[in-house]
Amino acid sequence: MNRDIWNARYAERDLIWSAEPNRFLVAEVSDMVPGRAIDIGAGEGRNAFWLAEQGWKVTAVDFSDVAIDKGRQIAERRGLDVDWVVADLHTYVPAEASFDLVVEFYVQLPAPLRQEIWRRAAAAVAPGGTLLVVGHDLTNLEQGYGGPQNPAALFTPDDVVRAIEDLEIVKATRVDRPVNGHVAIDALVRAVRGRDSATYNGRTGM
Repeated sequence: MNRDIWNARYAERDLIWSAEPNRFLVAEVSDMVPGRAIDIGAGEGRNAFWLAEQGWKVTAVDFSDVAIDKGRQIAERRGLDVDWVVADLHTYVPAEASFDLVVEFYVQLPAPLRQEIWRRAAAAVAPGGTLLVVGHDLTNLEQGYGGPQNPAALFTPDDVVRAIEDLEIVKATRVDRPVNGHVAIDALVRAVRGRDSATYNGRTGM
């Protein structure tokens, strides 16, 4: 993951990704009561915009300052209040037990870094809150369409589950996503922290 390469990509055109929110975000979050949310690896902010429009108080984090600047400008034009943070996920640690919703979509990093990012994301979930992780599944390499072609950057639902043992798993599955007449295979994990959980140092009940 190279900041200069991604900055160059984001600078090439107005939007690299769709302006619409991810379909799985909408499906999983639409019925939730808005609170504090953080989008880890937000890119240009398409998911952060949608969350803000639903009434969430959103923090959007990405290591590309070009992407964050674009997101900030779009949010201002649309009258959306989003807290934009430029940070490298190698070292970024979100505030513990501080967010009602933590989302991390398509952050395709090799092990063991991705496990550490998932653990930090899980620790950031407040009592009663939800963690939602979506990414290109390992099976997509041979059975799906698009996405990274390096198996080291891909993962499975079980990989996520093993890293977030302190949360209750609600859903851990592979999901199909239509793309240009093809089908991509993603991993989706939704997990929650009980409302009566006390969280210290990223652990529950300790």
